Amino acid sequence: MPKDKESLGKELVATAYLTGDFDLSSGKKSKYFFDKYLFEAEPRLLGWVADYLSKMVPPGTQRLAGMEVGAVPLITALSLKTHTPFVIVRKAKKPYGTARQIEGRLNQNDAVVLVEDIVTTGHQALKAVKILQEAGARVVKVICVIDREEGGRKNIEAEGLSFEALFTRTSLGI
Repeated sequence: MPKDKESLGKELVATAYLTGDFDLSSGKKSKYFFDKYLFEAEPRLLGWVADYLSKMVPPGTQRLAGMEVGAVPLITALSLKTHTPFVIVRKAKKPYGTARQIEGRLNQNDAVVLVEDIVTTGHQALKAVKILQEAGARVVKVICVIDREEGGRKNIEAEGLSFEALFTRTSLGI
């Protein structure tokens, strides 16, 4: 683990911060982009992120959850760190095999922490929360690596959910 969180933030920016013209999943345009795959594909950085995220998982959490594909490395690393099982939330039910929208074992009333990589408006997180809740889970918290500070916290908390970001745009100096 890096000596401190600030060192990790600097490494994430050096590794995954891109400038240019980008379309975000929220539909917004941006002059910067955090390419999550650039840090999630680096075992050292992914491990450090999981170390810090593990401190954000409340006691009593029974499952971690993340949306396909981007959050899968995060929830896998965090699951290994915390020994907490995880589920993967699909954007849509797969049209073959089991036709599930949630992969992995999710029990009724499980206390779930949703793990996100980058949060902009929180729309994707809230979609995943709804899918989990419809399956009978209790989403107790949403955590993310980076909050772009573009309304995500407000929108998630407006739904009565706890939200915590490892880093914000501001804390990363962007």
